[in-house]
Amino acid sequence: MAPETQAGPGGTAAALPLPPMTWDAWGDPALAKPLSDDIKGLLAAALGVSPADGTRPTADEVVLRPSALGPEDVAALAAVVGPEHVSTADADRLPRSGGKSTPDLLRRRSRDPQDAPDAVVLPGSEEEIAALLALCAERRIAVVPFGGGTSVVGGLDPLRGPLTAVLSLDLRRFDRLEHLDAVSGEAVLGAGVTGPRAEELLSAHGFELGHYPQSFRFATVGGFAATRSSGQDSAGYGRFDEMVRGLRVVTPAGTLDLGRAPASAAGPDLRELFLGSEGVFGVITAVRLRVHPVPAVKIHEAWSFPDFATGATALREVEQQGTGPTVIRLSDESETMINLAMTEKIGGEQVTGGCLAVTVFEGTEEQAEARHERTRAVLLAAGGTPLGAEPARAWEHGRFNAPYLRDALLDAGALCETLETATDWANLGRLKSAATEALQGALTASGTASLVLCHISHVYPTGASLYFTVVAAQQGEPLAQWAQVKRAVSDAIMANGGTITHHHAVGADHRPWMGAEVGEVGVRILRAVKDALDPAGILNPGKLIP
Repeated sequence: MAPETQAGPGGTAAALPLPPMTWDAWGDPALAKPLSDDIKGLLAAALGVSPADGTRPTADEVVLRPSALGPEDVAALAAVVGPEHVSTADADRLPRSGGKSTPDLLRRRSRDPQDAPDAVVLPGSEEEIAALLALCAERRIAVVPFGGGTSVVGGLDPLRGPLTAVLSLDLRRFDRLEHLDAVSGEAVLGAGVTGPRAEELLSAHGFELGHYPQSFRFATVGGFAATRSSGQDSAGYGRFDEMVRGLRVVTPAGTLDLGRAPASAAGPDLRELFLGSEGVFGVITAVRLRVHPVPAVKIHEAWSFPDFATGATALREVEQQGTGPTVIRLSDESETMINLAMTEKIGGEQVTGGCLAVTVFEGTEEQAEARHERTRAVLLAAGGTPLGAEPARAWEHGRFNAPYLRDALLDAGALCETLETATDWANLGRLKSAATEALQGALTASGTASLVLCHISHVYPTGASLYFTVVAAQQGEPLAQWAQVKRAVSDAIMANGGTITHHHAVGADHRPWMGAEVGEVGVRILRAVKDALDPAGILNPGKLIP
């Protein structure tokens, strides 16, 4: 299954360009770092973590279930996109067999036969996508759109339901800056453009998008739209859906080009049907986005608050007064403790507790300084202690690297996963306590102690998100262990006024809670839209819609 060799559409060797991330872990393997012996010792002492049994299989040792597509199916696909853009090779199927959640990676480490798409296709035009969808509807083949492969909620699981096979539709060839309107501040980017490539293309013209989720290095513009992504600069530039001015979408029922004006009263906004639709209604091929000039100045400052409640109140005051930080986030006491363990001193003095906050300000020199001073006054009045720029710069430098630590923890025998939610400010403390207790309780029931960390990373005038990281020892069958924990915390989130997801999306993992999220009538609406746009049910089955 060696990726460097080339082969035809069948066999085991790769015939297509491979996704940029390694098949069995997050990101670039060159950036992966094993845990030190000291950290392993702390995990063993505090959580009872012991080294995982056995070694991870190599790609050559992974057994995929054979492709269900016959030669006639493959020939029909090749007739649409060209034989050089279709493959049933194991080395092409394996890296597109799911996303990058902890369950995804645990499944990929199995030596049992694994599910994978039956073929991979790389269309190069909207006409080819329309023809592929028609062909797959006729032959009853499921289609899973694939961008960067960063889903952490089962959004890329190769589920076929009652269909005969499943196809991975890789959008990497939709990789251009199609248009830039410098006067209006809008750009049209292909769905396969990655975060770094988007910024590279725009910066050549003096603009940037400013969307920086943790998946930034690998995720794509189409994926950002399909999952309602929210970047770490959302306080300044908004969520990705707020940046979207238009969409082109190919569905089995036809192609839509949505978004005629900056605002409209011409009925419901149909763009909203596809933002967050996760590929179940259609294939997003291009997105028209609000962009802004590259900021001239960036100012960093970190803060300490005596406790999470005080810090959360400070963030609320900042957001409700509109003082304008580009980034503002707050770690709870446990997460701050872990961060402090990595740097002995912050701002020139020893910090022993409390909650760490990070702020960043961008714009012209005058704008950034004014926003900084207004925000600084609010944080001081709310009980914050300034710590200088270095901790905020350190956070920014490493902000895309946390998933590599997750992988190292899995290798060491720990169970590590993240989840997120959001609620109103008035309910924030209650929801945080309920989710933390559910995580700890479920892990205790599985026979292990746990470490639960939390931070606020996205703020709104009326509320905020909560992002949890949990670390525990793997016990028994870790997939079943995490499934039990996930059920418990998801039930607690829904029972305590949270949303089942703030920015990770629904996928297969959160689908069981969508009925509680949108109600019976809401589910009927989603099903009706699905029936109208995809009557054969070929698009990403088993995701989003209960």
